[in-house]
Amino acid sequence: MKPEEKGMRPEKIAEAAEITERVSGALYMILADYDGMDMPTTTELKNSLRDNGASFNVVKNRMLNRVLPEDASALLKGQTAMIYGDGDVVEVAKVIKKFTATNQKPVVKGGFVEGKAVSAADVVELAKLPSKDVLRAMLLGTLQAPCSQLVGVMDQKVASLVYVLSAVKDKKEQEA
Repeated sequence: MKPEEKGMRPEKIAEAAEITERVSGALYMILADYDGMDMPTTTELKNSLRDNGASFNVVKNRMLNRVLPEDASALLKGQTAMIYGDGDVVEVAKVIKKFTATNQKPVVKGGFVEGKAVSAADVVELAKLPSKDVLRAMLLGTLQAPCSQLVGVMDQKVASLVYVLSAVKDKKEQEA
């Protein structure tokens, strides 16, 4: 049911619309349980995430449940924070993993990457991947390898020809 049909208060409708706007504009959204995090720790995490183009917002489970797909309701237990953005999800997953290793909080519940549901284990696996720039460099190296090998082979053939001509020249000079 749409919020208007249920007779929701205008501020709740506005809050649901704001969450919908954030979620729809994001490339990824990771849900985490932030229970037990104090304000300085939360601020430190927010700053780390902001440096990587992500945002951290605490939301009510009921409001988030209205915007997310039906299968996401299992993730909405306890206190929930949204970590979302449109940058490199791998870098954000690395920040969360590093922060969690130090502070034992937040606990990742799961999330969505490009519209597909991911589990908490998938987020940990994302953190193990190289960054987007490193992957691009690896792809470029793979694409350039055949060309550079061809240049090396051609260079070797030219060098071989030069060695043969040099040997012929030296032999002719010795005979003369």
